[in-house]
This record gives sequence, structure tokens and C-alpha cells, in this order.
Amino acid sequence: MTDGAGPWTPGDAGVLQLPSGRLVRGRGLRRPLPAGPAPSFAVYLLGKQPPEVPWEARWLPWPDFRLPRSAADARDAFHEAWKRSAAERVEIACAGGRGRTGTALACLAVLDGVPADRAVDFVRRHYDRHAVETPWQKRYVRRFAA
Repeated sequence: MTDGAGPWTPGDAGVLQLPSGRLVRGRGLRRPLPAGPAPSFAVYLLGKQPPEVPWEARWLPWPDFRLPRSAADARDAFHEAWKRSAAERVEIACAGGRGRTGTALACLAVLDGVPADRAVDFVRRHYDRHAVETPWQKRYVRRFAA
């Protein structure tokens, strides 16, 4: 951890609590940074490289309404985010905070033990009811455990 601070607080804006108790914040980069502590680590899901941020961040190339350019890079980024979320403030974000972010959060839910066929519903119930916007994003989550 970079700043010695622990994870997010349940109930904070955009914070998803996984079944294990791990907390991950999802957000849309088009909106202002929420009040409160900054992330310790972030994964940014964008078609072009994100701007620099003062915390550790990883860019996962992922065009809007599509799938990650590299399934292997996505799997690696999601594993890293999930592991780090045990003790750090991890943020997952795309431009709008719903489609790509929701898909990534659903994959983290799968890593946390949610069955792949229920992960999209889990994220829609606990993060954003519009999360995971396209049929191929839903299919990506269902196949993520394979």
C-alpha cells in the first residue's frame, strides 16, 4: 500500500462490497473525483491512455461498449485488483462507470466466489442497476471463470 491507509468504507459513493468483505470502488472518469480518500491503486478501462494520476494506476486498453483488447491482460489486471483490494483502496473506472466498469466489477465478483452466471446480477444489485451494458460484456463475464 502506498499511503498506509486501509480499504474504502462500505456505503461510500461507488463502493461495491464483495461477498468476502473486500471493497472496490467503481466510478466514471467523466464525473469529478468523489469526496474522501484517494485510491491506492486503480485500473482504468479506456480506449486511449488515461491522464496521469498521483496514485498507482494501470491502464487496460478497452474501447467503449466493447471488450478488453487483451483477455490475458484483463485477467491479470483483475487478479491484481482483487488481491490488492484485501488491504488497499482499489478503484476500477471507465469513462461512464457502467459498462466496462460494471463488467470488470462482475469479473472481480467471480474471483471472489460469485458464480459467473450470477455475477452481473450481483453487480447490478450492489453497484449500479445499469452496469454491464452489452450482450457481449455479459457473455464475457459468464465465460470469465473458464
